Amino acid sequence: MQPITKITLTGDLGSGKSATSKILCQETGFSYLSTGQIQRKLAAELGMDTLEMNRKADSDPSIDEKIDSVFIGLNQTEEGYIVDSRLAWHFLPQSFKVYLAVDPIVAVTRIMSDPGRNSEQYESAEEAVAKIQARKESENARFLLKYGVDCGNLENYDLLIDTTNRPPSEVADLILQAWRAKAQGSTFLRSV
Repeated sequence: MQPITKITLTGDLGSGKSATSKILCQETGFSYLSTGQIQRKLAAELGMDTLEMNRKADSDPSIDEKIDSVFIGLNQTEEGYIVDSRLAWHFLPQSFKVYLAVDPIVAVTRIMSDPGRNSEQYESAEEAVAKIQARKESENARFLLKYGVDCGNLENYDLLIDTTNRPPSEVADLILQAWRAKAQGSTFLRSV
């Protein structure tokens, strides 16, 4: 059996994807790649900020094609990657696909207390829950229309983890256990 050298993470906003990814990189020695990194780099190359680029992407499909091509290109390398992206599971079909879920109230608490999330400011927890849900629904609808894939269909993933009451270190341990089990052809709990 060929080794699985890509672990893709997607999931709910505030589910701990970034923090978990950092731990996974430390434990595996794999490189980290996220949609955000790619978007920021491309926006700089185009001489605009990411918000401007996202608006331009609505009328210029070449922007999404450039971003998508980075993930598609990872299929050509045996190098190990931890990939934090809503669609990486789709573009990297041989990856170990993980979906992180979190209770919306816990997600809001995490997001609102994270000083690194300057672009995600909310007046109240209720507003945050509503906007996060609306963003998720909007992205899922756009991806379904554009790519014919449903990010909300949990059958797309090898492993489902509820991170509500779990620290990133525990989430990373669960991912590594299941990833190793799959690589060895062993069974593992698909939903934890």
